[in-house]
Amino acid sequence: MGDPLRLVLLDIDGTLVDSLHNIVLAMHTACDVVGVTRPPEACVRRGIGLSLVEAVAQSLPDHPLDIHEQVAEHYKQAFMALRSSPDHQEHLFPGTREIIAEMAGQGWLLGLATGKSRRGLDSFVERHGFEGCFVTLHTADDGPGKPHPSMIHQALANTGCEPHHTVMVGDTTFDIQMARAARVGAVGVSWGNHAPDDLWRSGAHIVLETFDGLTAAVSSLTATPG
Repeated sequence: MGDPLRLVLLDIDGTLVDSLHNIVLAMHTACDVVGVTRPPEACVRRGIGLSLVEAVAQSLPDHPLDIHEQVAEHYKQAFMALRSSPDHQEHLFPGTREIIAEMAGQGWLLGLATGKSRRGLDSFVERHGFEGCFVTLHTADDGPGKPHPSMIHQALANTGCEPHHTVMVGDTTFDIQMARAARVGAVGVSWGNHAPDDLWRSGAHIVLETFDGLTAAVSSLTATPG
């Protein structure tokens, strides 16, 4: 028998791309339109990774669901406007492009599992020239968002990979909780939206300082016992 298929699922915001500024700006713009007080950046940051309405609810806990839904809708409009702006920028974190090329060249299956909308995911892939790099794509539009394990379960079904040959890589506690719930490897990254200590407390098997260590990390977590 040949080597088993091995899958690495990657989060986007805060893991592959530095989108914090635009997320906060879109949230504040939406709040201004709806007429509610802007939440501090730290509150917005804590909700990144959740589905949009849940993220808004975390940032605006004193408001009812209908306000959360209004803010979420205006957030989408604000983010689309930012994305369409000529000076729109969401830079890849150092090493992102290189590690994706390296792992694909080594035969890893790669996928995305994100709190972004399907439109946001497609825009990310197109903007950065990642067409054809990912074999399975999952967003909060497809079903329950993080930390529910649904996205990982769908990825396993799509690829035929086993949980013990699969790793989720992300910057938030929601990524780690989702991975542990799905019984796959959980790798955190230290440069994103949640603190490394929080990632460890959520159950991360490994927390990376740079992408240089990713291949070794996922290899160790998916190794087949001899």
